[in-house]
Amino acid sequence: MGTCMAAALHACSLDEYNPTSLDANERLSTFEGWKGMQSYCYQALSGYLFNYEYLSLAEGGTDLWITANNKTWAQEVYYYEGLAPNVQYPNVTFRNAYSMINNCNAAIERADRVQDGDPDKIKRMVAEARCLRGFYYSVLVTHYGPITLNLKEADKVNNRPQRNTIEEIYGQIVEDLKYAAENLAVDPVDDNYARCTKKTALGLLARIYAQGAGEGLKDNGKPYWECAKEVAEHLIKNAAQYKAELYDDVADVWAQTNNRNNKEALFVASGPNPYDASMKVGKQTNIFSFMSPNPYKCNDLYKTQDKSNYYLGRVNNNILAPSKYLIDCFDAKYDKRWENSFMTAFGEFSMEQSGWGITYGSKKLELTSAICEKYGIAQEHAGKFIYPYVDATAIPTSNGAGNQYPAKVWPKGDHSGDVSKLEAVKNVYSHPYPLAEDEDRFIIYLSKEPLTAAEKAKRAYVTVNIDDLFDAEGKYKEASFDAGGTNLYQMYPAFTKYNWNFDGAFNGSNLQYKCGDIMIMRMAEVYLIAAEANQMLGDEVAAAKHLNVLRKRACRNAADYETHMKLTKATEEDVFDEYARELCGEYSRWALLKRHKAFEARLAKYNPRAARSFEKKHYLRPISYDFLSQIDNADEYGNNGY
Repeated sequence: MGTCMAAALHACSLDEYNPTSLDANERLSTFEGWKGMQSYCYQALSGYLFNYEYLSLAEGGTDLWITANNKTWAQEVYYYEGLAPNVQYPNVTFRNAYSMINNCNAAIERADRVQDGDPDKIKRMVAEARCLRGFYYSVLVTHYGPITLNLKEADKVNNRPQRNTIEEIYGQIVEDLKYAAENLAVDPVDDNYARCTKKTALGLLARIYAQGAGEGLKDNGKPYWECAKEVAEHLIKNAAQYKAELYDDVADVWAQTNNRNNKEALFVASGPNPYDASMKVGKQTNIFSFMSPNPYKCNDLYKTQDKSNYYLGRVNNNILAPSKYLIDCFDAKYDKRWENSFMTAFGEFSMEQSGWGITYGSKKLELTSAICEKYGIAQEHAGKFIYPYVDATAIPTSNGAGNQYPAKVWPKGDHSGDVSKLEAVKNVYSHPYPLAEDEDRFIIYLSKEPLTAAEKAKRAYVTVNIDDLFDAEGKYKEASFDAGGTNLYQMYPAFTKYNWNFDGAFNGSNLQYKCGDIMIMRMAEVYLIAAEANQMLGDEVAAAKHLNVLRKRACRNAADYETHMKLTKATEEDVFDEYARELCGEYSRWALLKRHKAFEARLAKYNPRAARSFEKKHYLRPISYDFLSQIDNADEYGNNGY
């Protein structure tokens, strides 16, 4: 597949072209044929790379995520227990990144052979391919260290590949991204927002400088931290020039209508469009099903089975949960990023708009005396009802790809079931905070603020203190902990950044997969990199100024910013915390801890189960077993100490 890749390491589908075929070569000499191949360089982003497997590498084994109920699922990457070259997660990521690199190389090399087409457009698309090649290599060098650089389209398999040095790999990535930044335009080719532009290249350049700074690298004698600072601050200062934006309100970042063509995005893995059969290049994702509890586990309260949940989707995997450190990072009294990252109030849905017979009245829950007794609700609430929170419709797609189920919110206090009263909100998974004592649209509430038994009893819904879900070591409890022996211990805050609810997000009747875009990088990260670089260079005041931009827009009430959100100086700990609040779950945490050499200290404090197995070799992931098993010099190539 590449001169450093064994024959088995093929892309998911390369049938689109055969470089040795005469017909293929003739087709690729035309602009349309070459453009099709060049577009394929994006193929692995949606679903194949940006899925739960790469998420497990990019976020697992850090201070942010642990397994629900202390499960053993993916323990190799979440807790470093038995991590080896044949483990699925590093194996798949290695394969997907390298398969795309050969596509990029082919597009770059063959551009000069294209006999028609606009030369300027071809040049921009070559710059896209180099930008993507730089990105794929950044994934590889960050996780696997000194691997093999391949800059030529493969014409044969090299069975004795050699590693390049860290300096050579980072140098090539920087060269590719600089070329891309110079030759890409501000607007994307064909006005397709999923294609790379100048802001993509500059954002990734700032990121790779920050990552390489952790390796002690320099660019023409200038330390990478200085380079990261310069590029990040240049992009911030000239944001309008590059059409790089921050939303004024952090809630707009995660508003459902902003998922496609999000103005804060610098680079996206664009999900497939169910309305367009020709847009099925991407792959659907089920990340949300791994990062949410299943409220049906408490089926005496929550009556809808996960396989029929047209609101939450089929949340049946229930594996990954935020660590206590991540939860404690948010001061939810002042920071709106809490409810825009996690759902902690779980309500039911109706489908009055669809006419499917799932009526408003049929989905209400009566608080019986027995339920009140079991869940610590005052008996004065017995006989009351909890009503649906949202109403989902069913919109058929024109090409037979199944229905779409976007939802609207029932107004609090109106129990008429009149669909004309429904309210469109930014995000149906972001509930009101703080949850009012008199709410009657939510069945289970996980309270960030610890409440007494008496305070819980006043509420006509089931209330659990999030702190009570954890044991003394910070692991999620594995058995019931309350007097009623309930299943509430299986609940935890649901991560919602990858759960989508808009017309175009659903994969028809398959409720376990959804079709939204994933932001690979967004403008907020540039501010974080600028802050991080300044802090590492000794300017904590400048670092705080960059962080304050994000903290101010996240502040719940503007009047609270000066006293509760604003920083005057930013320490390394402040930088870690702000990355957690802003970018949790966005494929960046493992890389951050690696470049700061922070695993030992932070795992010991915030993920002790992982700390017990962590060794120095875990600063690199194991080289793919598929690769090592099919080259002739596997012992010489090495497996990063595994």
